[in-house]
Amino acid sequence: MKNTVIFDLDGLLIDSEPVAFQLYCDLTAEYDRHISLEEYIHRYSGKTAVDNMRTLIDAFQLPITIEEGLAFEAVKEKEYIKKGIPLKQGARELLACLQKQRYKTILASSSTRERAVKILAQNKIENAFDRMVFGTEVKRGKPHPDIFLKACEYAKEPPENCLVLEDSEAGVQAAYAAGIDVICIPDMKMPGEKFRKMAAAELSSLNDVIGWLEQA
Repeated sequence: MKNTVIFDLDGLLIDSEPVAFQLYCDLTAEYDRHISLEEYIHRYSGKTAVDNMRTLIDAFQLPITIEEGLAFEAVKEKEYIKKGIPLKQGARELLACLQKQRYKTILASSSTRERAVKILAQNKIENAFDRMVFGTEVKRGKPHPDIFLKACEYAKEPPENCLVLEDSEAGVQAAYAAGIDVICIPDMKMPGEKFRKMAAAELSSLNDVIGWLEQA
């Protein structure tokens, strides 16, 4: 029986993908280049910051190092975070419902703790989770299962008692590799057929999660 829900952060719980796209627009514009939304979704959405920066530099022939690109991105993102990054539709209601029904809730994000907590605090949900685990706490990031296995460890529950909520292909693959049922709630990029088969379900929004749990 499911008693623990593990949340991804970016693109699942918070609407941060538009900001990520804007960061790449800002960086390429510095060198008179232009990245389209279609290209961002196809080549960059749901992938790691380092891999994306490497791809971006190669694709647009930017005269910078990966480290310089990431530094630019970090400074710019702080400006956008100050303005506020909203929750995804149904996030607040789902967390409140899970708390009322006494599910354990774990945040499992590749983000840094400082960044994640700041955004959660802006939205007044920083206390909605029993535990949080971040990419810095595990050796391998998604699509490896490490972060979700660590989440199970923090919850003190076996994988079969847990449910992961993810938006990205890498996240779905990581949960599947951990032996945890995963619901995919796509953001900008729809998952490929290979990843859809890994998911226990594909839902249109967080509003539909409680209904799935009640029928599981």
